[in-house]
Amino acid sequence: MPTKNIAVSTLWQLVSQVTMAALSILTVKFVAVGLSKELAGNYNSAYGFLQLFGILADFGLYAVSVREVSAARSTQEKEDVLGALIVIRCCILILSLCSALLFVWCMPAWKGTPLPLGVTIASLVPFFTLLAGIIRTVFQVQYKMHYVFIAEVTQRIFTVVAIGSVIVMGVRNTSDLHVYHLFLLYGGIGAFILFCISLLYGSRLMHIRPSFNPVTLRRILRAATPYGVAFFCVALYRQFDITLIALLRDDYEIQNAYYGFVVRMTDVGFLIPTFLLNSTLPTLSERDSNGEDTRTLLGKTFLILLVLGTTSALFSALWARPLIALLTTDAYLSTAAGPGSDTAMRLMSAPLFLNALVLYGFYVLLTKHKWRQLVCTLLVGAILSLSLNIWLIPLYGFVGAASVSIFVHCVLAILLLPQSLKVMPISLTRIQIQQWLTYSLLLAAGLWLLLPLLNSEVFTVIGLVIITLWMGVAILLTKLHKSVV
Repeated sequence: MPTKNIAVSTLWQLVSQVTMAALSILTVKFVAVGLSKELAGNYNSAYGFLQLFGILADFGLYAVSVREVSAARSTQEKEDVLGALIVIRCCILILSLCSALLFVWCMPAWKGTPLPLGVTIASLVPFFTLLAGIIRTVFQVQYKMHYVFIAEVTQRIFTVVAIGSVIVMGVRNTSDLHVYHLFLLYGGIGAFILFCISLLYGSRLMHIRPSFNPVTLRRILRAATPYGVAFFCVALYRQFDITLIALLRDDYEIQNAYYGFVVRMTDVGFLIPTFLLNSTLPTLSERDSNGEDTRTLLGKTFLILLVLGTTSALFSALWARPLIALLTTDAYLSTAAGPGSDTAMRLMSAPLFLNALVLYGFYVLLTKHKWRQLVCTLLVGAILSLSLNIWLIPLYGFVGAASVSIFVHCVLAILLLPQSLKVMPISLTRIQIQQWLTYSLLLAAGLWLLLPLLNSEVFTVIGLVIITLWMGVAILLTKLHKSVV
């Protein structure tokens, strides 16, 4: 049944992301250990800069592709839609990444820095990842997300092993540009592996080939354009701050060394709710188009989002210092001389929770085709983010950027959530709300009680094992698992 398919699909994505997060811990650790702070800042700046153009290249196609392929009634129609999506994705991807490279090489402030060549090498990652993303649609609509797990985890294992081998060879805190370029290249090769595996398994489920049907191309472009604008606004308020730091601060290398690692770590907290909603979207769209009641499905989805958002926020707020010490090195911790990555992680706890509410509103308005409301609301967030960041980043660096993120996510949650509840009401009982609040209190208590013991990397790892078990106990005690099935 659809609910079971959604649960299994989301579980595979969750397992994939948890595994990749664990491997990312090693990647972040290796980069922090292997590169100097200046090169680590350039490493983070390169990926941060490309995220904006990567989302622009996505153009909302993934969310639209899931809906369009799901709605297609015959296998041939599904293949035609997928083929048109491949053509559109390739064209937009090439234009977007060429624009990014032109911009980074022509920017006067970055001439003579390691950033332009670093961005050029790192551009392999969004190129192959976004190509694989269209193929991912096949797995999403057919609920075969275990293939995504295989592809993503294989990609990340390669990257970790490749970068780790350099560390094993004795590289520490180096300022050697060759090592910096090598780390970026390994990421690109890993993305190519992701694309190849996705294509291999996707071809077994559906005939994958470009389709140049002009009618289908125009229809998908019309459907995707509003959401492309919406996703671009999301990129501006959520990910453009790293690039603004690189543009507005002379010490951008150090600022983005502290802030960039935190952004990469918290990306998992931002992405997991997205995967849940991507899994829900096909069934939600089908039920809504058939005139079926969606309130129970939406209520369970919203409850899961609250749990995910709370979990990410509490870890980020209460365990920021031990997690940063584990994931990087002590050199990235706050001192009397100034704030460090742990300060940034603590500040990002609020956006991690609020993002779940924002994404819920985003996907509900996407389902109901309320693109004008969605784009206008997100445009407000983008304008606020740009304006405040241009003002605060020169004064406060990454602390200013994180503070702006808190404010903008608050505004967007306040604006989007009521709109989504109005167009698609949900069924959320008082018992479910009590279960979520009790789970949150139990998790917060466990994190707070264990915090004094986390005075070394070994104890932090042990603490993570204990708190993971405690989360399972909290879910059983509150019977949350029964409310979301």
